[in-house]
Amino acid sequence: MKKVLIANRGEIARRVIRTLKIMGIKSVAIYSDADKTAPHVLEADEAVYVGKSPSSESYLQQDLILKHCKDLGVDGIHPGYGFLSENAGFARNAKLAGIKLIGPSPESMELMGDKLSAKQAVNKFNVPLVPGVDTAISDIAEAKQIAEKIGYPILIKASAGGGGKGMRLVNSTAEFEEQMLMAQNEALSSFGDDAVFIEKFVDKPRHVEIQVFADQHGNVVYLFERECSIQRRHQKVVEEAPSIVLSEELRKQMGEAAVAVCKACNYEGAGTVEFLLDAELNFFFLEMNTRLQVEHPVTEMITGLDLVEWQILVARGERLPKLQPELKINGHAIEVRVYAEDSLNGFAPDIGTLNRYRIPAGKNIRVDDAFLEGMEIPIYYDPMIAKLVVWGKNREEAMDRAIEAIDNYQISGVKTTLDFGKYVLKHPAFRSGNFDTNFVKHYFQDPKVMRDAMQEEAEALAHSIDAIWSDLKKHEVVEYSSREISSSWKNRME
Repeated sequence: MKKVLIANRGEIARRVIRTLKIMGIKSVAIYSDADKTAPHVLEADEAVYVGKSPSSESYLQQDLILKHCKDLGVDGIHPGYGFLSENAGFARNAKLAGIKLIGPSPESMELMGDKLSAKQAVNKFNVPLVPGVDTAISDIAEAKQIAEKIGYPILIKASAGGGGKGMRLVNSTAEFEEQMLMAQNEALSSFGDDAVFIEKFVDKPRHVEIQVFADQHGNVVYLFERECSIQRRHQKVVEEAPSIVLSEELRKQMGEAAVAVCKACNYEGAGTVEFLLDAELNFFFLEMNTRLQVEHPVTEMITGLDLVEWQILVARGERLPKLQPELKINGHAIEVRVYAEDSLNGFAPDIGTLNRYRIPAGKNIRVDDAFLEGMEIPIYYDPMIAKLVVWGKNREEAMDRAIEAIDNYQISGVKTTLDFGKYVLKHPAFRSGNFDTNFVKHYFQDPKVMRDAMQEEAEALAHSIDAIWSDLKKHEVVEYSSREISSSWKNRME
């Protein structure tokens, strides 16, 4: 594999390019109108234009992307995540064109891409499932009977979906019919498929996922877990590895279950098996993502491995660099996603220009980002600016380092989720490990709580600056007032 095209954009494209350079492999970037001067375009060895700014007219143009691959002599495609990364049709077309997709087979994607077929496949390997059904339901009367047999509360979920779309929580028979129709309609509009199924609602669930890797020689390993329970709109905002609640025995059980999922679909490459963990620490298979995850850096930090390098090695037909007995957890890592969103306004997107953009630096601090100072956040794509990742010898050190890094991250021009990330990291529930996927619901229903906390912190900082400045002025070291400094800090925060 001598030349790889990255069928993606932003921070994941830059991430892949970094590993390709280390491995001596030529890189090809693709770009839309909105991304013509983006860092991933400038850093690649070659770059080709794929269309207008909307993703449907650029990053999802399968035929054009494959044509560029043929014209440029590309022999591998890295799909990143999102866009075409889990598109079985694209994987199949790449294979027909003689180009290796750095990922699993189209058949594995199809099997795991449909939640019902995935449940049926893993059930044969005795992987624990949430009580419910593994077939599509459309008849409301039949569905009601199933729901009553399972016992309320229940979840109605879209078979082909993800990200919370086509999902409805039902607490009683009285509201069942309305929620069923809403779930079907949303599933149809989002995924072109109105198939839904029913599961028991897991109370106080934690979202814990296992990173897996499989090669073409039958070797499968798990690279431990990631705790992903801090979410908004069913999407992750803060992730960490390892999870504070897993014992060595439970980690082994979940890891072996994840390996069984790989075997159930004849898997190859990097994948993530997602589980729900209930209040009694029983775990249940949720789904499998047949690609690299956004949060893969925390796994890299605790294992010392380059997962993109592993992906390429496997795609070239090589054996996994390490087998299970050789894999160890070292320390603790935390990732805070930096979205251009207003945390105090329902996490609404806040698109604009990065008037100031300075990232934190230092030992065991990593920033995977996609922007430079002065760039605009495009309205056409996911509003993630960066991923702030830190490592510590233990969880306490990692949390404190993450807070310090957030304090040293300078962004103005758009509101971001950095303030929410800091709120989470300082919250007693998070620090104690006593939290679940309802963190936002339980502790952030009223954003005024965080606003007050930010104001208290600003006032404390201003008071501290006053004291320091007063002392310095006594020694005639400075001429400016502390109020000017604290005002400048306050403006940066806002």
